[in-house]
Amino acid sequence: MFTKAKNIDTAFRQTRSFFIIALACVVVLAGYGIYSAFKIASQAQNKIYVLNDGKALVAIAAERGEKLPVMARDHIKTFHQNFFTLTPDDKQIQAGINQALYLADGSAKRVYDDLKESGYYTNVVSGNVSQTVKTDSIVVNMEHLPFYFRYYGKQLITRSTSIVSRSLVTEGYLRQVDQSDNNPHGFLIERWKILENKDLDIKNR
Repeated sequence: MFTKAKNIDTAFRQTRSFFIIALACVVVLAGYGIYSAFKIASQAQNKIYVLNDGKALVAIAAERGEKLPVMARDHIKTFHQNFFTLTPDDKQIQAGINQALYLADGSAKRVYDDLKESGYYTNVVSGNVSQTVKTDSIVVNMEHLPFYFRYYGKQLITRSTSIVSRSLVTEGYLRQVDQSDNNPHGFLIERWKILENKDLDIKNR
């Protein structure tokens, strides 16, 4: 009788151990399933589906902070291209300047007003002058707000009789603002000034 009771007790303990192990496995599997589902949901939130010719393409979203240096340099580059790219057409000049002024504060407007008063844009139109700018490098200090930057580039001025290459070095600060259609990067250039703008090379045509 005691042997029978001992066997029942042993069987009960074994059964209890089995159920405890099984329950632990279920808890572990359930936890892993919840973790996997949460991870998949998080990854799905960072995906944007774009339609291109009827096909769905996946674009991965990134945090603004990760792309901040790239966006800052592109903002500065875009501003200088809009401000310094000129054609002998009043409307084209004004359109480019207006777009540039959306990206900067009154310091850029003052430079524009000074050039306008000196007859610079009038000479571009009357002389059939074309002007382009090439970016060499952009240095941005992202450690402190507002972000200090220095721009290095070259102007290529094409006249009817010559092609002039000029250095272009400017500096300023970047302040973060709300993004908009006219300012997609969400920066505003402040205290902008031209440090150097001198002839490097003149070629006759």
